[in-house]
Amino acid sequence: MVSKRKLSKSDARGDSPIAELPQTKKSRISCKEKTSAEDGVVENDNIFVQLIKTAGISLNAGERQNDIGVDQATFQKKLCQILRKHPFYPRVVQEFISGLETHIKDRDQFRNCLLPCAPVRGEGTRNLVHSYCESLIKLLLGIETLQPAVITLLLEKLPEFFFDTVGTFGTNFPRLIVNQFKWLDKILDSKDLVMKLMQMVSVSPATIQHDIITSLPEILEDSQQSEVAREVSLLLKRDSRLTVPILDALSSLDLDAGLLAEVRQSAMIIVPAVKLEDLPVVIKFILHNIKAVDAVEVISALRKNLDLSSCILPLQMLSSQSKLKSQPQTSSSTSQVSSSQNCVKLLFDVIKLAVRFQKGISEAWIKAIENTVSMSDHKVLDLIVLLLIHTTNTKSRKQIERVLRNKIPLGCVPEQLLQSAFRNHSLIIKDFFPSILSLAQTFLHSADPCVISFGSCMYKQAFAAFDSYCQQEVVSALVTHICGGNDVEVDISLDVLTDLVTLHTSSLIRYATFVKNILDYTEKLNPQQIRKLFYILGELAFSQRQEDSYIQDDMHMVIRKWLSSTVPKYKQMGIIGAITVAGSMAAKRSKEDRCSLERTQQSEEHCRQLSILLDLVSYCCEQSPEALALYYDELANLIEKQKGNLDTQILERIGKSVVEDFSNDFVVDLTPAVDGVHLFPVKSLYNLDEDESQGTIVINLLPLLSQNWLGKGVDEMATRNQGKKIVAPACLSPSFRLLRLYTTEQHNGSMEEIDALLGCPLHLTDLEIEGKLDSLTTQEREFLCSLLFYALNWFREVVNAFCQQQDLEMKGKVLTRLQNITELQNMLGKCLAASPGYVPPRAIFDCEALEAAPTINAVGLVKKKKTGGKKQKPEGSKDSSADHSQMEENPEGNQLEAETTQLEKVLLDTTEKKSGIPLVQLQSYRAFFRELDLEVFTILHCGLLTKSILDSEMHTEAREIVQLGPAELAFLLDDLCQKLEHILIPPAAKRAPFLKEEAALKIKGTCLNMQDFQQGKACRKIGFSHLCQRSSQEVAQCAVELLKPLCNHMENMHNYFQALIIENQGVVDGPRVNIQEHQLMSSCYQQLLQAFHLLFAWSGFSQRENSDLLRSALKVLADRLKPGETEFLLLEDLISESFHYLLNFQHSIPNFQCALTLTQLLIVIAEKPVTSWKKDKIASLAKQFLCQSWMQPSGMREKGSQFSDALHTLLCVYMEHTDNILKAVEDISSVGVPELINSANDGYSSTYPTLTRQTFPVFFQVMMAQLENSVRSISAGKPLDSSEVQLEKLLHWNMAVRDFHILVNLVKVFDSRPVLSVCLKYGRLFVEAFLKLAMPLLDYSFKKHREDVQSLLKTLQLSTRQLHHMCGHSKIHQDLGLTNHVPLLKKSLEQFVYRVKAMLAFNHCQEAFWVGILKNRDLQGEEILSQDSEENDPGEGVSQLPREDPAKEEGDISGSKGGSEHDDDDEESSE
Repeated sequence: MVSKRKLSKSDARGDSPIAELPQTKKSRISCKEKTSAEDGVVENDNIFVQLIKTAGISLNAGERQNDIGVDQATFQKKLCQILRKHPFYPRVVQEFISGLETHIKDRDQFRNCLLPCAPVRGEGTRNLVHSYCESLIKLLLGIETLQPAVITLLLEKLPEFFFDTVGTFGTNFPRLIVNQFKWLDKILDSKDLVMKLMQMVSVSPATIQHDIITSLPEILEDSQQSEVAREVSLLLKRDSRLTVPILDALSSLDLDAGLLAEVRQSAMIIVPAVKLEDLPVVIKFILHNIKAVDAVEVISALRKNLDLSSCILPLQMLSSQSKLKSQPQTSSSTSQVSSSQNCVKLLFDVIKLAVRFQKGISEAWIKAIENTVSMSDHKVLDLIVLLLIHTTNTKSRKQIERVLRNKIPLGCVPEQLLQSAFRNHSLIIKDFFPSILSLAQTFLHSADPCVISFGSCMYKQAFAAFDSYCQQEVVSALVTHICGGNDVEVDISLDVLTDLVTLHTSSLIRYATFVKNILDYTEKLNPQQIRKLFYILGELAFSQRQEDSYIQDDMHMVIRKWLSSTVPKYKQMGIIGAITVAGSMAAKRSKEDRCSLERTQQSEEHCRQLSILLDLVSYCCEQSPEALALYYDELANLIEKQKGNLDTQILERIGKSVVEDFSNDFVVDLTPAVDGVHLFPVKSLYNLDEDESQGTIVINLLPLLSQNWLGKGVDEMATRNQGKKIVAPACLSPSFRLLRLYTTEQHNGSMEEIDALLGCPLHLTDLEIEGKLDSLTTQEREFLCSLLFYALNWFREVVNAFCQQQDLEMKGKVLTRLQNITELQNMLGKCLAASPGYVPPRAIFDCEALEAAPTINAVGLVKKKKTGGKKQKPEGSKDSSADHSQMEENPEGNQLEAETTQLEKVLLDTTEKKSGIPLVQLQSYRAFFRELDLEVFTILHCGLLTKSILDSEMHTEAREIVQLGPAELAFLLDDLCQKLEHILIPPAAKRAPFLKEEAALKIKGTCLNMQDFQQGKACRKIGFSHLCQRSSQEVAQCAVELLKPLCNHMENMHNYFQALIIENQGVVDGPRVNIQEHQLMSSCYQQLLQAFHLLFAWSGFSQRENSDLLRSALKVLADRLKPGETEFLLLEDLISESFHYLLNFQHSIPNFQCALTLTQLLIVIAEKPVTSWKKDKIASLAKQFLCQSWMQPSGMREKGSQFSDALHTLLCVYMEHTDNILKAVEDISSVGVPELINSANDGYSSTYPTLTRQTFPVFFQVMMAQLENSVRSISAGKPLDSSEVQLEKLLHWNMAVRDFHILVNLVKVFDSRPVLSVCLKYGRLFVEAFLKLAMPLLDYSFKKHREDVQSLLKTLQLSTRQLHHMCGHSKIHQDLGLTNHVPLLKKSLEQFVYRVKAMLAFNHCQEAFWVGILKNRDLQGEEILSQDSEENDPGEGVSQLPREDPAKEEGDISGSKGGSEHDDDDEESSE
């Protein structure tokens, strides 16, 4: 009755025009709602409409949304009150729902009920209605009285839309319906709702299933999440199409650890096959809630399954399709590509969020990448993620830099990977540009050339891929590196700018002002860097017509300033800059000419500028022989580089002067007598044109040198005062090079105009110097040395000039000139040995010169150094093994000693034994010889040639066979190897340049800046100026073309040594062996193998563009075994055939160095790719060489530091390629070493003849290092490991501990300092590895394999006790190098004791553990007396108990008290 009164009260106010129930029911069944207009307000006497309107919402039809005039809460409260106060309550609720059902039969009205209501702002309701209001249905679901019925009604309506497409009525009704259940304040029966929704999932189409599942996290209550998550996860196994919505939903639910791991594993499996647009969702779930313990494992599995190449392929396909279709289709494809790129970007956004907000994700990802060992397993994903972490997590930057520094030199992160990242994912990487710039700058500061090269590649790729802002930053960074003055950074930055100006000229021109500023910092640049800088500026200045004239003006101003300077360095820079700019001007003319159909002359203005510039340079160089020589060399380089592009006027102008100058200055007619006073009598030598009746010409070398030598000061001053050009022998070779290149350019490669210079003689003196050197004065000896240097350089340039001539007679003369070179080098070696402190004349002029002459102190230092080396060598050889084994303490110093010793050894052999190989001696003087061109090595193709000797009637009188002999072959191969090593092998893979530094000190009087030698890199480039103008690919191509003749020569060497072995019945030092010939042929064999190794070790073969070149190289080798059958072989088959071909040379290897080189060559071949049988073959070959006795032809065993280095390398190769390292270590230590111990003092192991007392430290170090490395590959024990797995790991550890015990106990016999140092270092590392990897295994296997665990610990305890004795020995002897290892080793031994105790406690065997005190003892077990009175301690004898009581096990702990050391021993019982 209360409700009636309230109802009547409301009626009196006129607020609720409610009809009688029968009428409303009738209208629901038979009446239809009426609207005032098509999109007007719904007008009906339906109770639903009436009540809704009364509560504050006006229902609209058509496209208009429902209007709400009150606050949402007010509407819900008012409607709830109306229903509760209705006289027919609760029947009115059913009538209300019926009215709702009728209302939503119309789709437009249903849509309006599902869409948010539109607020109506009247004058009195401005502040009552929010800007956003919920839909009518959601408001009704918020009323508890109506919620169950409305939910049922919505779920009943849902099937009506199962097969509607989204666009039919413009609205996705199923999604709108499901959205109504989200974020409800309260659900009366949530279980029922979820059950009905899950039932709906089982019968609905995929799109509706997707909407329902993804909405579950917003519908469920917290208490339901775990149960529903398990039910949803079951769907994952039944229907893979629902993977993405299920994972999306589960990532928002609270899952227990077990279910999370299970679902994560299921998601991990589908990562490779999931669609690109769904991939971010899958990755998001996998990275969701990762625990720190599982993070590394999960990330490792993820990066293994996630391959960005699957993301790239659709992009490439779409972009390629768009090129073949019409414009509308192209735009459609472009949008698809953009969508795909957005998906990939979204993927990395997901990773970025995980890295930023989930603790441990970044560390786990870095660790996963760090743990990846195989080069092929590294992906573009790794690089991008590292950049992402570097950008996102500042704390991890140092760690990322360290990882990249370690990975890059190993080839795990090659530049191809970086290029792929920039090429395919530039949109993503652009966000990491600050990190890219920072890493590139850091890498350029590195000492590793591989890392430096990677940093330069980052700069180039960033400039090419990013916008103008990034390009400007890149150029600024490069300019900063150049202006910083660091030689390595300057070189690499200039190389980067050179590549950019070549590939992206138009882009770089915008930043030309930045590059021009480098001209203010040229003080620190060397000549080669000046050449690069002016090439860059020249390309920028002359690439466009008038826009960059300011750069031209600045360059001309700087060049004029330098040329007018009296300082040689600046004049040198001016010459190089001027000729480089002239080359750029010629290149500009060439580009202009190519635009027309026929070649035309340069414009008069252009030609005039070039002429003025060249005239200026020529005038400024006339008074300085070295400047003039440099000018000739630079002009020659310009002609060679601009083949066919130089204007004929300029070429003729250059040629006219050079032909006249050369003929007037250096060539005279051959006469019986030579006028003038000279230091030595003049004699014409090395004439190859025997017919002298036709007026033979001669190179006037000795008179010219004598004139300069005797009247240096007076004549030069007089010549300068007269303004005449100074004629000096230093200009002979450069002038001829220019003449030769000019002639070939003018006559299309023909050399007929100057071919007389090939066979013409030189004015020298009698070179029979045996026994005469001692009678000469210092001045005369130095004059003779200079004469020989000039003659050698003349012949080298002659060989450069005529090496490609096809005429047989010319070829014969070229080979004769090679013989002349080897003869002169032999003489020069003897003269140099008698002329300490001598300064050779300069032959290479584009390097820095000394500002002052060498002092007398420098000469004295050289003498002392040379004599000291000879005296100290015998002493050093006695303990060479000790010196070698100290390399882990001072590797660089030892390497220097090794190289120097080998150099001096060869020098001694050359001087005393006259072996005829002065090449090694003269390698120190490489900077004073003219550079051989790559074309010279075409001589290697030559077979036997004949040289005709003609009589006076021009009839052939005899035919003399001219052959490429061993000395000439060794000369060519030595130079070839130096060139291949310089250009193909990065410096990081080479030995440190200590040999070159030492050689530089021995010739301290050189005209080169000695700081260049100390810097290493500058020294490396001296003598390779022409070579460095070629790319590594061009050099590799030349080397591949030489493979056939190289194979011929190597097969000849093989046959020679095979015949020698047969002739001497297998005895190397037999009586019939010619020692000198054997050494020469061995040197050739070594150089041939080295040349093969340097070529195939070139990293460029891994690049796709060089795959054909690699195939061509392998085909040459394979053809030697199967001629004519290799044309269609696969690459893998070519590799196998090449491997077998090279393997055949193993039986003719003459010395250990050749054996190592052959093994390294086979490894390089096998790495493309390596297979198990190749690995076994390499291990077998290495063991064969280790088990071979290596004797010298003199009967001595091979020894010395170089032999020890090679032995160390080969032993490492054997250990790394054998299938069982532990077995190999045990075999050497238990078989080879006992044989050595039982042999005489100078004896060796019969099984391993390379194992001697001198080489034992090498074997010991390698075995200890490989043993420690091997045990680190054993995975740590896990609780879930099966008994079989545990037993297998225990057996592995048992063998490792046994090997360790054998090696540690060898110290009692071989107690030298290097052996002790190695044992202390690797002993600690082994114990640490045992604690980390073996002890977890013992924790879980102790109960099942108790006897095995006890035996393992007992053996290891004996080894740790011996390590403790070594610590005491080190302190007693007060050896700082040994005692440095003691604290860390003591700490590890202590940790071992307590870790064993913890293991026993874990297995409830604490009573098996007890602690005692060990006495301090020396290596032999003798007690070290202490100042403390601890001998009375009752536990002092504990150390002997394990030997007496096998039921107990002992471990060591180190401590100190009062200056003495104790060991607390833990014992465990077998009970």
